[in-house]
Amino acid sequence: MAFRYFMTLAYNGTGYHGWQIQADDPDTIQGRIEQALGWLLGEPTAVTGPGRTDAGVHASYYVAHFDALRPDLAQDPTVVPRLNRMLPGQIVIHRLFRMHDNAHARFDAVARTYQYRIARCKQPFGNDAWYPYFYPLATEDMQAACDILRTYTDFTSFSKLHTDVKTNICHITQARFFSQTDGPYHHLIFEITADRFLRNMVRAIVGTLLEIGRGRWTLDDLQRIIEAKDRCRAGMSVPATGLFLTDIRYPYPLLSQE
Repeated sequence: MAFRYFMTLAYNGTGYHGWQIQADDPDTIQGRIEQALGWLLGEPTAVTGPGRTDAGVHASYYVAHFDALRPDLAQDPTVVPRLNRMLPGQIVIHRLFRMHDNAHARFDAVARTYQYRIARCKQPFGNDAWYPYFYPLATEDMQAACDILRTYTDFTSFSKLHTDVKTNICHITQARFFSQTDGPYHHLIFEITADRFLRNMVRAIVGTLLEIGRGRWTLDDLQRIIEAKDRCRAGMSVPATGLFLTDIRYPYPLLSQE
């Protein structure tokens, strides 16, 4: 009998080819975690996440599940430290939770939140976690554009072409910009929450909002872009560098089950 576990983790995606294992490129976050679990448990162990992040994208909060024969992994205080010693420095496991057999990290997730982090001035540290963008921006117009995004559900214009998804419908519940200051360094952060995201969607939205912030496009242009359902009409995708998955919500708490 196998027991299902959820794990919470974080990773710096720099240098990795995204979350999902690829046949022609094994250096992925999923691949590294499956390798470590295999060493720890002494058996091949498949790991399932709530969705894939592209090459170079980070996650400050990520959830994945796997099955194991041991019923006590979540109660064993040595398991997480041993896993972290086996993993590279860019990946950290935070906690394990024993879950019911049908709990699913992907299909049970009801909301996901991403942040895109923009550095508004030159800075010497953490440049793999920010997108440097120094042009003047009309942030009021960019926030007004966020309000427009929430009134639509079909985001074909912001989806990577030729993907295998069955629908481009997403329900955005939050989209906003806010500022963050750390000493002399100023950052602008775009935060968005939805039930699901299309491939490249957040990066394409940010690229479009920056065009609005620079005055190149108007709010009416944004509505026309969305309604065109044509990726070629939207702005360029911003680099993966500044993109973080920051939260995943489930309809049940992540609790160890005795």
